[in-house]
This record gives sequence, C-alpha cells and structure tokens, in this order.
Amino acid sequence: MRYTHVDSPIGRLLLVGRPGVLTGLYVADHEGCLAPEVSWVEDPEPFAEVIRQLEEYFAGERTEFDLVLEPEGTPFQLEVWHALLEIPFGETWGYGQLARHIGRPTASRAVGAANGRNPISIVIPCHRVIGADGSLTGYGWGTARKSWLLEHEQPAGRLFA
Repeated sequence: MRYTHVDSPIGRLLLVGRPGVLTGLYVADHEGCLAPEVSWVEDPEPFAEVIRQLEEYFAGERTEFDLVLEPEGTPFQLEVWHALLEIPFGETWGYGQLARHIGRPTASRAVGAANGRNPISIVIPCHRVIGADGSLTGYGWGTARKSWLLEHEQPAGRLFA
C-alpha cells in the first residue's frame, strides 16, 4: 500500500492506494483520519494523476473525476458509494432521495451510515448529500468543509440545489 499527503483548500489530504488505484482519500488533520500503517510506503508518484485531478477540481476546472477507485466496504456500502457518483456536480440529494435511487426507499438511515463511512471523500461525493430540510447534516470532516465543497461546486450566485 502506498500513501502521500497533498495540501488543499480544505486542509491537508491523505491519499491511500496502490499504483493506479485510489482506495482512500481523507482529511489528514481531522481527528477521524486513519493513520498510515507501518507497512505502507510513502510515495507520491502513484498519485500523480489523483493529485492533478484534485488540483483541477479545486481550481474550478474539473467537475468529474476519472480515476480507478477501489473502496473497501460491505456490499450495501459499495452500492451507496456507487450511487453517490451519480449525483451531478453542483447538485445535492437528501438521504431519502439517495435511498430511493438505490431502490431502498425505507433505508435512509442505513444510507446515511454508509455515506458517513465513505473512504474516498471528495472523489466519491458524499458531501453532496444533505438533510431533507436542506441542512448540512453531519459530514465526517466537519460541516465547515462540507459547506466549502458545496459552495465551491455552485455556479456564481446560486445556492444549494
């Protein structure tokens, strides 16, 4: 396993994966961030494309990522994380809407729990899921970062969808 750190407008990010495959993207300075394991090798080279695409995203030049992703999770979590990739840039969905989208209309709490365990933040856009009332309910890296990401994805002068 390889890892590296990269600076971003929302804080230092920890990238984890294998050459050509991203398995984790975390906010490194947050108390909930995992720590690199002893067996991992610090190596920025396998993440050159991830870093380039993140830089473009943060510069407002990219609205979709084109990376090989391999998050580890349960089949249900993987289903939710895949559905998150279908939320268009600049839009937000409620947990209930996401639950209906995956064909499980009564599973909004389970969808919320899976959303909160997303190991590839930003690229798998869990920040685009908000409360039914439009509130920025929970975000593993803090609501200030969630708000920043959502505002970053909005066209000038437009509030959340």
